[in-house]
Amino acid sequence: MPRKGRKRKKTRTHVVENEAAASALVTQEEMKIPHSLVVRRGKVESEVVELVSDLRNVMMPYTALNFQEDTKSSKLIKSLSHYSKELTGPLGLTHIMSLSQNQDKLSMRLARTPSGPTLTFKIQQFSLSKNIRQVQRRPFDIHSSRINSHPPIVVTNNFGDASASPHVKLMRITFQNMFPALNVATVKLRNCRRVVLFNFMRRDKEGATSNGQQQQQQQREEDEEVEMRHYAIRATPVGINKKVRRLIQAKIPNLSKLEDIGDYITGSTASGAPVAVGAANGGAMSDSEPEDETSQVVLPQKFAGKGNVQSHKSALKLVELGPRLRMKLTKVERGLASGDVMYHAYIHKDPQEARAIKERVEQEALLKKRRREEQEENVRRKKAALQEKLDRKKRRREEREREAMTELRGGGEEEEEEDDEDDDEDEEAS
Repeated sequence: MPRKGRKRKKTRTHVVENEAAASALVTQEEMKIPHSLVVRRGKVESEVVELVSDLRNVMMPYTALNFQEDTKSSKLIKSLSHYSKELTGPLGLTHIMSLSQNQDKLSMRLARTPSGPTLTFKIQQFSLSKNIRQVQRRPFDIHSSRINSHPPIVVTNNFGDASASPHVKLMRITFQNMFPALNVATVKLRNCRRVVLFNFMRRDKEGATSNGQQQQQQQREEDEEVEMRHYAIRATPVGINKKVRRLIQAKIPNLSKLEDIGDYITGSTASGAPVAVGAANGGAMSDSEPEDETSQVVLPQKFAGKGNVQSHKSALKLVELGPRLRMKLTKVERGLASGDVMYHAYIHKDPQEARAIKERVEQEALLKKRRREEQEENVRRKKAALQEKLDRKKRRREEREREAMTELRGGGEEEEEEDDEDDDEDEEAS
């Protein structure tokens, strides 16, 4: 049968003809937004794979939700440098979070691209989002509410002030820079739907004796941990009847034994008889609804949810979404998974030892560079000798061909001379 209809015309709407115009679409404010990448390295358990997916939901919307890792790369520095080289320029990647697992521990490396620093954490405990939802009475549906379309609010608690330790300051700054900064003057209240909490915990062991102040400092640093939690903000209107509030929130009670909606509101029928117990308690507050007055605020703008309008009072509550992490900082490196070790939780060196190690590393790097230059020079010299040998063979072959052609031309001329002489003799004889 003949083909019906005209030929389909393809339209590529995602292609911009003018690249200069496409680059102009990215404003200066958009370039300042940090973009993260959460990956796993090597073989890990299925729970760790789910943890990576949960962490990507935390970092939304400025992260790759369905990114496929390069499982062929076995070296850490190769994988991080590969991701940094390929994605920093085109996609504006600023942070890489890499999870790896061995028989002893589960590690997470948080690197700032393209040149570091890199923070290494040991994950002590973690809980997945699905495990947290299983124990909640009223879990928050993160997919239907679309709260991942806007970045969360970052709260850093108990990290200290300017007098805190350098590694504690670095952790606080790194956690804050992983998410976009909020402009209080222009932010919209309905976009503030999530909270990410980083709580710094230091547990000083009582009764622990040490010989000096340095050992006490080391013991205190060994007990430092960071707890990470992810919450959703839920608002409920207050100041109105509980039953009316349930109707506003589209929570329809059981009205089968009532004659009118007014009976449900007043709690009694038109004749004055009380309503059934089930219908009367249909609007009672559940255990998970906020009723503390300290959590009640007057909304300056409209917030998500029915009944949360401007200039009205609502009660705020945090509902945990997950995942939940408890981790310990073990090492800080100056570069991208390489460079000088700026901090180590278990190995402590005095300035003289650190200087000696640095000098030794520099000497080893210099010696390695010198050997590489020598190897490159040897390779260059061998290639030049091989090329010269090939050129000599080519010249000899051309000379032999030229001599052969000369011999052939010489033999042909002698035969022509002999033929000319024979012709002359025949002419004289005739």
